[in-house]
Amino acid sequence: MPSVDWATGSLHGPEVRESRKTLGELKTLFLDHASAGNLPADTLLYSVQWWAPMSEGTEGGLFWGNTVIEPGKVGREYFMTQGHVHAKGDRAEFYSTVDGAGALILMGPDRKTRIEPMQPGSLHYIPAHTAHRVANTGAKPLRFVACWPSDAGYDYEIIRTRGFSARLLDVNGVPTLVDEGSPRG
Repeated sequence: MPSVDWATGSLHGPEVRESRKTLGELKTLFLDHASAGNLPADTLLYSVQWWAPMSEGTEGGLFWGNTVIEPGKVGREYFMTQGHVHAKGDRAEFYSTVDGAGALILMGPDRKTRIEPMQPGSLHYIPAHTAHRVANTGAKPLRFVACWPSDAGYDYEIIRTRGFSARLLDVNGVPTLVDEGSPRG
């Protein structure tokens, strides 16, 4: 059985799975392609750990995990997760911030995008049918834990093709949600 280090949100144990995402894998998500090309492709954007005590797709089960987003920017856009919606759209999720500063970026079915500030202790409910991603707006790693249904699944492709309707940019030192204008795709 895994254990949680509550000071960092890290999971420990042989059942824990891990993944890492680099700029080279996700550079097309960022608005400023020139700046993305000027940073090393192996720049770590974020890492994820999760515990799946049952098979993915099991109805009625829950998964637990954590994400660490490194500090940094591509141009004026903060390092962020790639974002997704759940393949089973009626599934919700919880995030809770352990350390650092960031923003949970949420986009509803109407493509309206909003943010919720993330700071230590903040608890966030991600409703069903809501696209979500997280950006690190601080100077140190942003750490948060998550709990989601084991049958939720992920749809990353819709984010790759249509994107969010707004981007979180550094505007004069302030994280600001900037409308993308007309939706892509």
